[in-house]
Amino acid sequence: MGTLFCEVTDGFRAYKVGGAHRHIPEIEQELTVLAGKPVTISFTPHLLPISRGILSTMYAPLSSMISEQDIQELYESTYADEPFVRVCPTGSFPATQYVRGSNCCDIGMKIDPRTNRIIVVSAIDNVAKGASGQAVQNMNLMNGFDETCALMGAPFFP
Repeated sequence: MGTLFCEVTDGFRAYKVGGAHRHIPEIEQELTVLAGKPVTISFTPHLLPISRGILSTMYAPLSSMISEQDIQELYESTYADEPFVRVCPTGSFPATQYVRGSNCCDIGMKIDPRTNRIIVVSAIDNVAKGASGQAVQNMNLMNGFDETCALMGAPFFP
């Protein structure tokens, strides 16, 4: 098995390269809804020898000139009332160890002025924020409970 810890330890590799990852249709579907027009992405996951965590780096062209500060403020205002999304300070980026054991998604961003693209980096604990944490969060919302019920444990790091 190519994903057993003993086979991946001390290594770092890409997998499901070339549009083969099972989550691409779901990602494109949700981005298309948000954009109001078809969105096609390139997505290549990488396998690290860590027990939990996903660090994603996403690139998108900007349709107009916008300052990094404006983007930062947009992210901060968009997620201000979201208890599980933490926007990193300007110039800072998330790391998997800071979300380990939590239901949080940490997000940081930067504009590359050479290419007029935004680079967004996010980190989640795919075990806690993965299907189980998301299921509890959805159950809370569907049943009128506080969204954070049973999900506010302290992360494992340091």
